[in-house]
Amino acid sequence: MRSTLLIVITLILFVSCNSKPEGYAINGTLTGEVADGVEVYLKKNNNNNQLIEVDTAKIENGKFLFDGIQDMPEMHYILLDKLVGYAAAILENGEIDFAAHKDSLGLAKITGTVQNDFLNDFREKSRAVSKQAANIQEDMKNANMTQDTVLLNSLREELNELREEYETFETDYIKANPNALISALLIDKAMNMRTSSTEELLELYNTLSPEIKETSAAKKVSKTLDEIKEREANAKDTSIGAIAPNFSAPTPTGEILALNDIKGKATLIDFWAAWCRPCRAENPNVLRVYNKYHDKGLNIIGVSLDKTAEAWKKAIKDDGLTWHQVSNTAYFNDAIAKMYNVDAIPAAFLLDENGVIVAKNLRGPALEAKVAELLN
Repeated sequence: MRSTLLIVITLILFVSCNSKPEGYAINGTLTGEVADGVEVYLKKNNNNNQLIEVDTAKIENGKFLFDGIQDMPEMHYILLDKLVGYAAAILENGEIDFAAHKDSLGLAKITGTVQNDFLNDFREKSRAVSKQAANIQEDMKNANMTQDTVLLNSLREELNELREEYETFETDYIKANPNALISALLIDKAMNMRTSSTEELLELYNTLSPEIKETSAAKKVSKTLDEIKEREANAKDTSIGAIAPNFSAPTPTGEILALNDIKGKATLIDFWAAWCRPCRAENPNVLRVYNKYHDKGLNIIGVSLDKTAEAWKKAIKDDGLTWHQVSNTAYFNDAIAKMYNVDAIPAAFLLDENGVIVAKNLRGPALEAKVAELLN
């Protein structure tokens, strides 16, 4: 009987130690004078990087509660009605304790779950470096006031060394903490700030644990990395000296026209749109060059990034454009624009008789000079 009881107790302990919490509870405590009934908002960023509301709670005796179920750890933000500032917290299943003064939400103490512990650890280390930098800058200010150039130069060197140290601080943190959601968020930050190469970003992403790679933050990183790699590959394919990639799209009358169908001794691929004022301003010059050199072998294919066929067709008629035109009416989501890495218009690629890209984005007299060179 005693051995059976021990087995039951052991099983209960095993299950309790290995079971995951079924939901989350954010137990909030606010200090400072906060009236009962003040609303607290739980928000997160949507796919367009805009804050959207997830839940609302009300203050009662300085306390508030958010509860629910969270599939994967995800960064969220806690805000108070009519107060400036917010607290960043990672929402994950488990008991999350939140404590802050109403006037300094950004310094909130958030504990109780693994990912928030990682977040706190990163914040503490990051703030320590920032505090050190602030102290050096204060010393530099004093040295400058006393005109102590020796000390000032020494402090400048110290600050530069600290900046170099911080440049590797975040990447070192990612490598040391593959199980932290903050690591995926730091990679995303590095991508946005363009402080690392694609190879470095990919290396950092590959250090993340399988569990973190399943989070929305890491999936966003993975998707963006794929897009960057595609853009870099396209950049090589559309660089000067490369053979222009073939493409096809609908004409204004609905037929499918391909680049390879209209190549001449010189061919201009002209990315434009009805809504693009610089494009419309350049159209008379392109028309003049086309009329002058078309009989000598110049062909042009316009690729419109318009959103509607009506606007596109009207602009063709209004500007008197007589060369080939195609469009998927997909704005910058156009497959041809992506193929040619076009993220701003006007954009143009000039090809020789072999379809090799010999120049990009020529406008005004420069366009005519290069076309004349190719045809003469």
